[in-house]
Amino acid sequence: MENKNCEARYKKGMNVLKQINNNAIEDLFNELEDVTAELGKFVVEFPYSEIYTREGLDLKTRELATVAALTSMGNAKSQLQNHINAALNVDNSPSEIIEVIMQMSAYAGFPASIKGIMAAKKYLKKRITSYKTKIKNN
Repeated sequence: MENKNCEARYKKGMNVLKQINNNAIEDLFNELEDVTAELGKFVVEFPYSEIYTREGLDLKTRELATVAALTSMGNAKSQLQNHINAALNVDNSPSEIIEVIMQMSAYAGFPASIKGIMAAKKYLKKRITSYKTKIKNN
């Protein structure tokens, strides 16, 4: 019974990850496999299966909240970059992500917000240009 429940949670979590950022979990699995593959499995089974699938918030809002939380932590660059990419994948705009990171300066301090913007550059640089072009044409 326990094994079937874990399998169902894993499948449910992977379905969410496929929607938002499939490559990130593959990268995580690759990084952890020589030490502990179970941690990657736990990541899929808990936050993505049990938290991301709750009613009340859509994936777009959940990703903005996650970007805010990881920015506030100030020490999770890799995870922040993955969730910035996921936020973009679920239709958050580059400007929305930048605003959320900037707002964290009031609550987590300027160093955390600056680190967040620096982490965001990797994913936002490409998309900002196309986003600005899209806004100009509308």
